[in-house]
Amino acid sequence: MSIFGVGAIAVALGLDAFGVGLSLALDKRITKKIAFFCVLSFGFFQYLFVFIGGIAGNLFNTYIFMIPNIIGGIIILLVGLLMFKEGLSDNQRMPKIQMYVIIMLGVCVSIDALVVGFSYFNIFHLTKVLFKNAVIVGAITCFLTALSFVIGKHIRRIDFVKEYAEILGGLILILFGLKMIIF
Repeated sequence: MSIFGVGAIAVALGLDAFGVGLSLALDKRITKKIAFFCVLSFGFFQYLFVFIGGIAGNLFNTYIFMIPNIIGGIIILLVGLLMFKEGLSDNQRMPKIQMYVIIMLGVCVSIDALVVGFSYFNIFHLTKVLFKNAVIVGAITCFLTALSFVIGKHIRRIDFVKEYAEILGGLILILFGLKMIIF
């Protein structure tokens, strides 16, 4: 597989992380530290799952194809519903986003990377080549996630978005969760 092919797959895998990152960036509780942790979490789990999937190959492809997407979709859907609910409430005191939620989101947006590793990256018999390609996927996901936080920071400055950011972010997460469950 060419570097262009690996890059195209990496961008396709990273777009889920981009969307989730963008919706999180609309939340005013997101600090630079949390955004940085999201970037690392999303990129790391994309790398790890592609690498593990590539090593495991087709052995588990038929067993792990749909169930993780449904579970991941449900988790993202629940986070979106909670974010949407907080956006509708008048309560000004907002709890801090916990790191385990960010890790769970990183795992959820990376489950498709496991399936891609099983199906596309299992052709690499040399672990070194698989490692290089998995690093490319992780790096591109980190870049796309960081870009989503930069874009979200600027979008959040718009008055309308500022007022309804949590509702909008919650709706985006709900849609991503439904996409993972249905498709």
